[in-house]
Amino acid sequence: MATTSFRPYAVVSLLIIFFIQPSISIYCDEDDCYDLLGVSQNANSSEIKRAYYKLSLKHHPDKNPDPESKKLFVKIANAYEILKDEVTRGQYDYAIEHPEEVFYNTARYYHAYYGHKTDPRAVLVGLLLVLSGIQYLNQWTRYHQAIDMVKRTPAYKNKLKALELERTGAISSKKKGGYKIDKKMQEDISKELELQIKGAEKPSVWGLLGVRFILLPYTLGKLLLWHGCWYWRYKINKTSYSLEDASYLTRRALGASRDSWEYLDESTKKDLIDRRLWVKSNLENYLLEMRKESKRRR
Repeated sequence: MATTSFRPYAVVSLLIIFFIQPSISIYCDEDDCYDLLGVSQNANSSEIKRAYYKLSLKHHPDKNPDPESKKLFVKIANAYEILKDEVTRGQYDYAIEHPEEVFYNTARYYHAYYGHKTDPRAVLVGLLLVLSGIQYLNQWTRYHQAIDMVKRTPAYKNKLKALELERTGAISSKKKGGYKIDKKMQEDISKELELQIKGAEKPSVWGLLGVRFILLPYTLGKLLLWHGCWYWRYKINKTSYSLEDASYLTRRALGASRDSWEYLDESTKKDLIDRRLWVKSNLENYLLEMRKESKRRR
């Protein structure tokens, strides 16, 4: 029994046949633009123009009511639009000579016909909407994955049980499988425990690229105002730093993020602020102390 071997080049040939035709037909469908006007590929612009006017008079819907003639008129008009312009005609000639360059020819066609017709502002808005949608979906997925992981940990389950006991003031009923928690109360308490998780924060509309771009003038204005007030208050008037501004300077000197700073207890924050670490010498002394402490613990 003879077997037929599957040859890769057969697939390649089929793909070439399938894609080459659309590469050319994107201009005048299945027709040749030159044949539609009845001119050769070497015809000059005057010959193309005369051929179009002659055919348009013959097939114009006002002159010829035949439906087929109307369809042909649309094709002729399209062919003329392509061939009357030197750029698009050159692109069409290139597509005829290089039908294998499917994607390149297609990209050039759509850029020539639709690129200049599209409002850049609409493109920008569309791009921002798409990116914002992807960003929100990514944050939503990461956040809920992190929440699901936290809910599986023993620490979370124990905290859930402790909160239920605290709310009900009763002892949970022991069963064969362990403590049983009321489902409705578990859901209610669970919502309270869904805190922001570092690296997977809850999605916020205000953090989306599109919203940030819209609010960019406001953000820049606010930033300039903040710097102006800072310079006036602390550089010109030599006022003492407020607690909030001293916290900002300390956090910046240590290279700590806002979240890391918020996790510190109040006594540690106060001690760091009192050290005035935004002064270079104070920061160097503090870092030296930390290195000595680290070596001592080893």
